Parts: sequence; C-alpha cells; structure tokens
Amino acid sequence: MAKKIPLRQCTGCRISKAKNDLIRVIKTPEDIICLDKTGRQNGRGAYICPNKDCLEKAMKSKGLEKALKCEIPKEIYDTLLKELI
Repeated sequence: MAKKIPLRQCTGCRISKAKNDLIRVIKTPEDIICLDKTGRQNGRGAYICPNKDCLEKAMKSKGLEKALKCEIPKEIYDTLLKELI
C-alpha cells in the first residue's frame, strides 16, 4: 500500500499541496512568529508556498493572521520575506 502524503493548504494561494512542498509559519506559546524549518516546532502552524507571491497574497487577504489567530506586525512580514528569498 502506498504511503499517504499529508496535504496542507497555502494561506496565500489557497491551493492544497504536499506538506513537504510548503513552509510552516508558527506562533509559539510565547507569541513569537517565525518560520519552522523542521516542521516539528511547538505552536500553532500555518503553511505557505515558498515564493514571494503567495506571501504577498497572504498579507493582502490576512490569511496568515486568520490561520494563526493573531495580528502580525509589518516587521514580521518583512522578516518572512527576507527568509523566503
């Protein structure tokens, strides 16, 4: 039997893709928002495609804010943009 691949939805383009193809953004229990490179860190997670366009769409639609259930300051979006490139 084939191994099941977990799917997650990008908060920018809203397309479901394999979990490995997306980047996880987390809000830690200490309310710090950062990229989770391992995919195993503790906290509430949201997924985004590894490109600038999806992050910009997520910023416009407030997709990340809705998924993480908190307001995200502009400085954090700037940091995420730098880390994506």
